[in-house]
Amino acid sequence: METAPLPELQELERIVEMAGAGVECEVACEARHGKRVLPIYAITLGNPDRSLPAVGYFGGVHGLERIGARVVIAFLHNLVMRMAWDASLRQMLDQVRLLFMPLVNPGGMARGTRANPAGVDLMRNSPVDALHPVPFLVGGQRLSAGLPWYRGVPGAAMEPESAALCARVERELLGRPFSLALDCHSGFGMLDRLWFPFAHRRAPFEQLPELHALHGIFDQSHTHHPYVFEPQSRQYLTHGDLWDHLVLRAPARGPGVFLPLTLEMGSWTWVKKNPRQLFSRHGIFNPLIAHREQRVLRRHLPLLDFVLRAAAGHSLWLPAGARREEHRRQAMARWYDGVQP
Repeated sequence: METAPLPELQELERIVEMAGAGVECEVACEARHGKRVLPIYAITLGNPDRSLPAVGYFGGVHGLERIGARVVIAFLHNLVMRMAWDASLRQMLDQVRLLFMPLVNPGGMARGTRANPAGVDLMRNSPVDALHPVPFLVGGQRLSAGLPWYRGVPGAAMEPESAALCARVERELLGRPFSLALDCHSGFGMLDRLWFPFAHRRAPFEQLPELHALHGIFDQSHTHHPYVFEPQSRQYLTHGDLWDHLVLRAPARGPGVFLPLTLEMGSWTWVKKNPRQLFSRHGIFNPLIAHREQRVLRRHLPLLDFVLRAAAGHSLWLPAGARREEHRRQAMARWYDGVQP
């Protein structure tokens, strides 16, 4: 069947073709848009040895947020081009595994909707229920697929796109000594935020000390970065978060540290600079002027590179023993004042 001419999908396929044997590309599942079949690609490179660390990059979970997919595709393009001449990158790829899923929801992107073609919001689609009240609709609802933030039918299996993402994370990231995930979104406020679990409860996740240490080395090496690090629970709680689901499943795959981050690009800044974007559904979530999109890509690529380097060098900064407990104490004071661990 014919593939929809999504520019992001065409660019991704072009990069994979250029990379040749340098990457492995599989169709994790397929979505449909009318009579067209849309492949959801899982692209891997680096060393598959499961004793080594891994990083996953994800985008396009919400079909309206095209800029997230473009950031991930731009970084994959950067790596593919450098593999031909960058000896230090080649050495790093011998010590780490990379997974890219830049277009998790191509059906929603083709339709111009946040949800997938079945009307389900993939980031509300896991079986995890919030332990505290969530905001109406935004926190996930089961009233109707005609309303936003629909979770899906109670008790039903996850949507194919959600299940494909989770299966690839379990296969490539979980069960390793260390792994990181970065999921790129847009549309929350004026600031760029890096959210970490949990979204379904206010109490922290077990690997908070490691997350705090990661925050520390990022602050030290990027002294003027634009990001606010915080647990998603500081802003609002939700049902069905995929990263909460995967964090809860991680211990069953064996010991190891798994740190998922969600990049929420502050898209209201683009609207402020170009108020006419309010009249475009895509404009609320994406920079519509070319030079602004290029600026966004330049702004965030250092973060994606940092995540790769932090994973490759995890043994040099991960806290242990008394140092780990000190990181936990500092993290609780920074992010969870008055919340019981």
